[in-house]
Amino acid sequence: MRLFFGLMILLAGLEGNTQTVRKMKATELEAYIRNSDHPLVMSFWATWCAPCVQEIPWLQQAVKKHADKKVEMVLVSLDLPKDYPATVTSFIKQKKLEATHIWLDETNADYFCPKIDSAWSGGIPATLFINNQTGYRKFFERQITDRQAEPEVRALMGH
Repeated sequence: MRLFFGLMILLAGLEGNTQTVRKMKATELEAYIRNSDHPLVMSFWATWCAPCVQEIPWLQQAVKKHADKKVEMVLVSLDLPKDYPATVTSFIKQKKLEATHIWLDETNADYFCPKIDSAWSGGIPATLFINNQTGYRKFFERQITDRQAEPEVRALMGH
């Protein structure tokens, strides 16, 4: 009996460490953003984008400092359809990227970029800081630096 419960606890722990990557269309992502009742830091990235991968830990660290404020880190992968789910999931596990993971199931940047921000030309990294409760919204179509991440998350929180 103890062995059974030990295995159940082990399996539950393994389940908690798995990173699922949810597939979304642009309209679903729009609704996710619009309906959020807490602040979001949304990083649009790809496994092959070195500046994207470099900035993610800085954003994660800044978000973790505000965990008590329920700031959600959302990593939106723009990897190609051939890379979803295997390459994206493997990369997330290898790099231990803790966040809500979404793969954007779209290939037409002219369609999906304006749904996120009207000024977005499609370049990555791109980051959206949004807090629907306060009306705060700021979009960057470039890499966030290690020194910018924390002040941007503080601004998102209204500090």
